[in-house]
Amino acid sequence: MTITKVLIANRGEIACRVIKTAKRMGIATVAVYSDADRDALHVRMADEAVHIGAAPAKDSYLQIERIIRACKDTGAQAVHPGYGFLSENAGFAAALESAGITFVGPPASAIEAMGDKITSKKLAAAAGVSTVPGHMGLIADAEEAVTISRSIGYPVMIKASAGGGGKGMRIAWNDEEAREGFERSKSEAASSFGDDRIFIEKFVTEPRHIEIQLIGDSHGDVLYLNERECSIQRRNQKVIEEAPSPFLDEATRRAMGEQSVALAKAVGYTSAGTVEFIVDKDRNFYFLEMNTRLQVEHPVTELITGLDLVELMLRVANGEELPLTQDEVRRNGWAIESRLYAEDPYRNFLPSTGRLTRYRPPAESNSETLVVRNDTGVLEGGEISTFYDPMIAKLCTWAPTRLEAIDAMAVALDRFEVEGVGSNLPFLSTVMEQERFREGRLTTGYIAEEFPQGFTGAELAEQHRFDVVAAAALLMARREGRRSGIEAESRWHVQIEDRAEAVTLHQDGQQTVVDLDWRSEAVRLHWEPGQTLARLDWSSGRQALLKVEPTTSGFRIRYRGADLKVMVLRPHVAQYLKYMPVKVPPDMSRFLLCPMPGQVVRIDVAEGDVVEDGQTLAIVEAMKMENVLKAQKRARVSKVHVAPGAVLAVDAVMLEFEAV
Repeated sequence: MTITKVLIANRGEIACRVIKTAKRMGIATVAVYSDADRDALHVRMADEAVHIGAAPAKDSYLQIERIIRACKDTGAQAVHPGYGFLSENAGFAAALESAGITFVGPPASAIEAMGDKITSKKLAAAAGVSTVPGHMGLIADAEEAVTISRSIGYPVMIKASAGGGGKGMRIAWNDEEAREGFERSKSEAASSFGDDRIFIEKFVTEPRHIEIQLIGDSHGDVLYLNERECSIQRRNQKVIEEAPSPFLDEATRRAMGEQSVALAKAVGYTSAGTVEFIVDKDRNFYFLEMNTRLQVEHPVTELITGLDLVELMLRVANGEELPLTQDEVRRNGWAIESRLYAEDPYRNFLPSTGRLTRYRPPAESNSETLVVRNDTGVLEGGEISTFYDPMIAKLCTWAPTRLEAIDAMAVALDRFEVEGVGSNLPFLSTVMEQERFREGRLTTGYIAEEFPQGFTGAELAEQHRFDVVAAAALLMARREGRRSGIEAESRWHVQIEDRAEAVTLHQDGQQTVVDLDWRSEAVRLHWEPGQTLARLDWSSGRQALLKVEPTTSGFRIRYRGADLKVMVLRPHVAQYLKYMPVKVPPDMSRFLLCPMPGQVVRIDVAEGDVVEDGQTLAIVEAMKMENVLKAQKRARVSKVHVAPGAVLAVDAVMLEFEAV
């Protein structure tokens, strides 16, 4: 039976992504939505939309019977599950098959075999795939977890058997961390997957996370479509991905690909799937898991191969043969993906919720030398809720070389405007400028190693600092020029934090010469008051894009990961700055504040307790992740303000302390 109508059992950017390809193929689309997604982009894009329940996923997107009913009511012959939710649920695939509905994915037997991490590792070993040493049996309690961890040798990775997306995973370096990691992983696994089984394996030091993309048909063919480097991770959640990997040589790539194909064939795999590996510094690789679905980061593979993975999945589900052989798989150029999340990088990347008051992505483009692609599921004015993953968009760039792709990403991030919620835009921009990233020296510990004190904003290179100083003076000159006319020459005092610059601007036709003590260059400013993006076209051919927002005495300027309050004054006014009092923020050190919007899971202390540095105080759940809040120093708990179950806003007071 030819598929003429497909239901997408998902939401957000992946639902929109599937709808785009289905429409191009002439296949009608059906969206499903919860109460929270009534006005969502995927609902607007689909030909039809069916309401399936309340906002919590368990009451809507995880309701198998309601999704099957939606298929029958709309006449959809097939279901594309996207990723997350029911995409790796063997029971869902089996239920669809029983109802006579095509599942756009692998057979239920393959999902079941690969979906359980313990079973999958045994099958991988049997298929000749390299595996990490570990304990594949069930673990009864925290003490047994400690015993097993000691026998394997620290450090170890504690993981949920049914886990994914970074949930239910902890690294333990000692007995205490093994106990706590086991308990937290077990709890997260139970709440996220309904399965609290845990296993433990050796944690490979200096590891890279590299995965192989597969596609298989029902005629016995399975191909590997090169690899993706996914080592830039935070809390085991991928943040920046690229294809190909800057680390693999051809022999290692082939070996990983061939082992992945062997595993897929061993379980009768069809459709798109990904085999994930941990790769050490000597290019030894070890099977991590197989994801029996389309991956979040699939666009980078599409950009270097020229293939549409969603189209291939739909064609395979239709019973068609793959349209190419292994020798015909291309690897052209380089692609980078940045995941834009609604999270506050200045607060240890804690989730941020609210309304997108401004959402202006960079313009998409597609040429022989540059591709900019933005996969998204949100609209300006839309709500980022606590019910689902906080992803806003996946921004991708492609160019002939890796450095060109990175530079293109840096510019695209400069153009991306997001307001109303916190986002990790400045963090992504900062990474693009880091020499270590640009050189490809990556490990899964990259973020922890490069930002040991957390993210506090980028330290601008001198060239980029010059852009900011020049922009601030030019913006102020234009703003004042609207009132009193453009001056042929003007002088300005530009101050960023404690560093001040004397700037002179000379009008030279359509350009302005910017003079600092240490640099001079002609530039043309593209900006008018009220606009939020300013572009500088330098005489050297360089271009700079800055996000600008007027303040009382200057501008807030965001550029290349830096978020700066820039003061711009006339020199005769600036001489009085030394007499201005400095506002000191209040001392909040005696309070434990809720670091993100979330729900209190547990309070581990009582009034009068003396706590030690590093002691667990409370656990707050946000976006299905449990966040452990610990004491920063020795103190006595003087007051407990909240109880388990309380739903808190960011910065809500949880505990008060007094000196011991």
